[in-house]
Amino acid sequence: MTDNRLEKADGQFENPLVWPLFEVLQETDREWRVHTLSSHLIEKGLLTQLDESPDKDLFKRNFLIMNALYQLQTELYPEQWLQVEAMSIQLFSVAKTAGSTQAIDTTHPLREYYVEWTNYQVEEDEVKRLLNDFWSNYRRYLGGSSTISSMDRIQALKLFGLSESATAKEIRKQWRKLAMQHHPDRESGNADKFRTMCEAWNLLR
Repeated sequence: MTDNRLEKADGQFENPLVWPLFEVLQETDREWRVHTLSSHLIEKGLLTQLDESPDKDLFKRNFLIMNALYQLQTELYPEQWLQVEAMSIQLFSVAKTAGSTQAIDTTHPLREYYVEWTNYQVEEDEVKRLLNDFWSNYRRYLGGSSTISSMDRIQALKLFGLSESATAKEIRKQWRKLAMQHHPDRESGNADKFRTMCEAWNLLR
């Protein structure tokens, strides 16, 4: 298995909270707030203490959640509309937004702030370490067959439908596409395939 360093692509890190948040939002039609999402993720064991300082810990948790929400908003649009506001977070189906003028405002100051990783205010290596820890927790949360761990890089690329010369950008793009396709909370989803895709991404990232 290759090392677990998190590769940076297109100026972004792959935030592993994207998929747990998607599951939470799919579970119910309720309206969430950042602090209630945070509590829910902590209960699931997917979000732990990030800093010894309570104030910094709160900031970092909120930053990672908002960053993941904005990434997920982009992935789901226009099939679904994810409303992202600090005090009003809710996932809507296309049917509920039919005829609306909802669109992603890529220039919104709040969005611009939370998608920019430099605002996390820590060194890049610390961000990588932190998110690698999240990925480890998420893989344990997903469970599945231990035989998946025997996969190597070439097999992972083949699973993604990519050649050995694939760039980091191409790998990341294909991962997003396949994760969205196979996530078990999607109508066409498949839990086993999703776990396998996560393992392949863990090797390739």
